Amino acid sequence: MGEMEGRAPDPLSMRVSHADRERVAEVLRVAAGEGRLDLDELEERLDLTWAAKTYADLVPITHDLQPAVEPAPHKPVPRPGGTPPPAPEHLSSRSIMGECKRQGVWRVPAQHTAFALMGSVLIDLREAVLESHETLIQASAVMGEVKVVVPAHVHVVVDGTPVMGDYGQGKDKVPADLGPDSPVVRVQGVAVMGSVQVQRLPPPGTPKKYLGTY
Repeated sequence: MGEMEGRAPDPLSMRVSHADRERVAEVLRVAAGEGRLDLDELEERLDLTWAAKTYADLVPITHDLQPAVEPAPHKPVPRPGGTPPPAPEHLSSRSIMGECKRQGVWRVPAQHTAFALMGSVLIDLREAVLESHETLIQASAVMGEVKVVVPAHVHVVVDGTPVMGDYGQGKDKVPADLGPDSPVVRVQGVAVMGSVQVQRLPPPGTPKKYLGTY
């Protein structure tokens, strides 16, 4: 009896909330829109989602919809005329028991959604092209991690809700260099037994000995 009392609870046995079910349902709807699920499969999995009571019930529903690791971004190959192809645009970044990274040159729309379920998502904005002066990132994590990296000149507003987790801005490695025309990135969402962190870092490739201690 004493041994059972001292054992840590299994996270998968924890009860899920309506918001957890809604996030998984959104993953299913997006997958159907991309053609990865037909309508019958979507209806069947949505029924399972709304009937789920624990995280162990939710995880198998989306296990085949998210690759374990996304290919690392690479530099665009110049076209014959010398003009590089346009940077890719990503409307969302999702990870289900895996890893998703947005790095390098990519286009960020006015609204971007990041969600990690027992996985990790990295949103690196240091070389990204922000399509709007003000960008909203809806970042949420359930027993996972979402990290948003911004450069010195970007103004960040973090407004998230931690539930037995952590949601906030970490220790910057470079001082803020803000001006009246600095772009604004707002990070909103919820962290349930997980973490959503925003950190200001110097440009990629900066030697570690030059990193600040701010």
